[in-house]
Amino acid sequence: MDLETVKQDLVSREFRAVVLAGFGNELQPLTGDYGDEPSPKALLPVANRPMIEYLLSWIEQSGIKDVLLICPAIHRPALYHHIHSDVSSSNLNVDLQTYDETIDSGVGTCELLRHFAHRVQEDFVLLSCDFIAPPSLPLSTLLNQFRADSGSNGSIATTCWYATNKPEKASSPDEWGPSAPPTSIVWDDASSTLLHIDTADDLDQNSEELELRMSLLYPKVRLSSNFQDSHVYICRHSILDALAQKQHLDSFREEFLPWLCKVQYQKLKRRKYGHILYPETYAQSSQTTALLHSTLLTLNAVDNNVLSPVSDNEGDVTASLKVGIVLHRADAGFAIRVHDLHSYVEVNRRSLAAANYALPTDPKNRALIDQKAQISADTIIGDSTKVSERTTIKKSIIGRHCIIGKTVKIVGCILLDHCVIEDGAKIDGSVLGKNTKIGSKAELTRCVTQAGYEVSAGDVVKNERLETSDWTAAAGMSENDDETGENESDA
Repeated sequence: MDLETVKQDLVSREFRAVVLAGFGNELQPLTGDYGDEPSPKALLPVANRPMIEYLLSWIEQSGIKDVLLICPAIHRPALYHHIHSDVSSSNLNVDLQTYDETIDSGVGTCELLRHFAHRVQEDFVLLSCDFIAPPSLPLSTLLNQFRADSGSNGSIATTCWYATNKPEKASSPDEWGPSAPPTSIVWDDASSTLLHIDTADDLDQNSEELELRMSLLYPKVRLSSNFQDSHVYICRHSILDALAQKQHLDSFREEFLPWLCKVQYQKLKRRKYGHILYPETYAQSSQTTALLHSTLLTLNAVDNNVLSPVSDNEGDVTASLKVGIVLHRADAGFAIRVHDLHSYVEVNRRSLAAANYALPTDPKNRALIDQKAQISADTIIGDSTKVSERTTIKKSIIGRHCIIGKTVKIVGCILLDHCVIEDGAKIDGSVLGKNTKIGSKAELTRCVTQAGYEVSAGDVVKNERLETSDWTAAAGMSENDDETGENESDA
């Protein structure tokens, strides 16, 4: 008998992964449409590999087999094609579902979960398509933490937070938008319990008073704003029942999760929602007694009533309703959510450090790179990309099917697929969306372009977010000026 196969089959029946692939508004203009063709955030490449591939591989390595992938209806053709193409290396069973949404009218995570709840019959892992974890943080570690907590004391969810990444100084300009603000969280070290997450309503409260109040209930309270939410939540199926009760909540991260933390220690909330979050069917199958006799549990933890179930003989549930937390430290490996332009630049920069001269290995593709081109070791060049003579490329990622002309200089850039850079152009610290065209002898410094944008020959642009709507408007104005000039001449 293959024990590993049996183990993975058990995991696949135990959990379903629910992956959310939204528009990615904070990654504009890279996620802006290219004409009538959308640019899904999930397919945005990181080191020339679609972002979602990192997440699907992470899920598959944990043994989970079934994935519910939810995306806007307009993105379905592109995602369906990718999932069923040779590019995707995943063997997961992907149930692709869509919802009607535009980039200007968002649908909250809570509403999506309510709508698709009938497709989730087991405990589930909720994930965003933009999380990239290091090898030192396998999903199985989080699943095991959830299993241990839910079996010993009635835990209902486990979250994962990673150390805040400090990007390289001036790696991207302020004009690209603000970086994500830090979030303060309170947790108990002894039991790895998440107690509080700052929300907009909490900003005016005194954090020291909050920590003192928590310390009355838990022995080793910690408060920090040095961790970011991975948006990976392992949840009991009963979470969906609680969401059905809380119809007014829209955001899982901003509203529902902070509320769930309060249920742990606020008596009125426990009495009202405890039997929804932890129904009798869970209590009957609990392994509490066995785990309390395990040598893995400390007497101190039991004495402090942290790991043992709670009962007050007044109708309260006999479970902790714990929201667990796994903290991933910075020295344990680089983890990141690619949710804005700053994090997108940072994850690609980190990928270059590990790439070690990633040029095409196929002789046919390698022949497209001129021998007189100077390409540094910390550079990645995709297949079917042509690089002409006397061109210099340093610390950059060049996508597939790009055309780089003669005497071009590219430093610290990310070029998506099908970009065209004409002779003599200079590009520094910029991110070019797919099908971007840079005219001859044009200069681009610390800019980001939407797919299909064109920079005219000889133009000099610095610190700009360049969208096709601006470019076409400028072109229209030029045509009108020409017509006006002709009319004046005729007069």
